[in-house]
Amino acid sequence: MEPTRNNRGIAHENGAIESAHGHLKQAVTDALLMRGSSDFVDLASYRAFIDEIAARKNRRNAARIDAERAALQPLPAVRTGDFEETIVTVTSTSSFTLKKVFYTVPSRLIGHRLRVRLYDDRLELFLGSTRLMTLPRGRAPGCGKHGHVVDYRHVIHSLRRKPMALMTLVYRDQIFPREAYRLTFDRLIEALPERAACKIMVDLLFLAHERGCEAELAHLLTADLKARCLPDLTRLRARFAPDPARLPSVAVELPSLSVYNHLLTRAAA
Repeated sequence: MEPTRNNRGIAHENGAIESAHGHLKQAVTDALLMRGSSDFVDLASYRAFIDEIAARKNRRNAARIDAERAALQPLPAVRTGDFEETIVTVTSTSSFTLKKVFYTVPSRLIGHRLRVRLYDDRLELFLGSTRLMTLPRGRAPGCGKHGHVVDYRHVIHSLRRKPMALMTLVYRDQIFPREAYRLTFDRLIEALPERAACKIMVDLLFLAHERGCEAELAHLLTADLKARCLPDLTRLRARFAPDPARLPSVAVELPSLSVYNHLLTRAAA
């Protein structure tokens, strides 16, 4: 095949490609109407939905595709790059912004310049040549607004110093790891002054992070919501004890070195 370039401003030269895209978009729109909803459980479910539509449209060309497949060469031994690479600097808020999306990272990375590989569904972060972590890729909602990909574990220590910041956080809804936490905060705001509500909510998030009990704590918060009572931090801390910072000291008694002489004597015998 010989590649050619389309002439700028000559729209009909894109027809062979653009028309197929238009038909596929219309097929997706029709399938969503038949489905009755545009909501999907997760990205994998949406991709399976699109794959089914594309496979149905490609089925009519199956014979011609099979005829061409026999003449195709093997795939290259090394996969080509399917990512965009860029450099970001982590700010003092333990975050960076890329393509109008705000991402949080661990506070230990503040001030570092990270190399980011931007894939369709994820970001891979590198410090030098060391791969640090993978973040889900966010999308800006449009209308000039920014998207947010926030992990409460990355910002909880800063929030503990200034709990009232929770009231004005732009990404406050994204900071709650589960629905029970968001509903609990709404309940706290209704029942308590803002300062007290923020303090309790930040302590709950810190408890979930520090004791590794995010899911279990969410179940208890749900039970409190159903009972229409506020969470009791003292009870919850006792429930998820012991505190890692207050582990009991263990005295280890080391054996006398003369014991090893007996072992050597027996080995020689």
